[in-house]
Amino acid sequence: MNSVAILIIISNIFFSYKGFKNRIFFNRYKFSPYYIKKGDKIRYFSSGFLHVDTTHLIVNMFTLFFFVDSVIFRVGEINFLIIYFVSLIFGNWLTYRFNSNNPNYSAVGASGAVMGIVYSAILLNPDMTLIFFVLPMPGYIFGLGYLFYSIYSMKRVNDNIGHEAHLGGAIAGFFT
Repeated sequence: MNSVAILIIISNIFFSYKGFKNRIFFNRYKFSPYYIKKGDKIRYFSSGFLHVDTTHLIVNMFTLFFFVDSVIFRVGEINFLIIYFVSLIFGNWLTYRFNSNNPNYSAVGASGAVMGIVYSAILLNPDMTLIFFVLPMPGYIFGLGYLFYSIYSMKRVNDNIGHEAHLGGAIAGFFT
């Protein structure tokens, strides 16, 4: 694994664990439309390095681990970082657009950035095969299916998953 990717993963682990232990820190940097409206724009970025719990952190970093090398191999470290951070910011921007009038909405996680890397990997490696549970499937089939799932889930709004961030990150990863 590339040193830039390792630095991203270590940063996520460090800031997430700091947030696990310090709720003031966590609340200061989590995504919150209420505080973003008041000018606290750092939350578009900082929330991507916080996670709700260890499981959330592991799932995001484990997914990143599996896709990062194929993206860096094709586009290089600098472009990987551009894709990662554009996907993070665009995912949070889309989340803001859908939730800007909900003062109680908050979110954390690198999911938008990670989805950007996943979709970049699928685009850059069109012959990619993914194992979904135990079924092998072409990457582009998984990608289309996950997009439809995210859109459907955004409309249902009955879970604690940031589907808007996933969708925004996927779009940014595809077009960046």
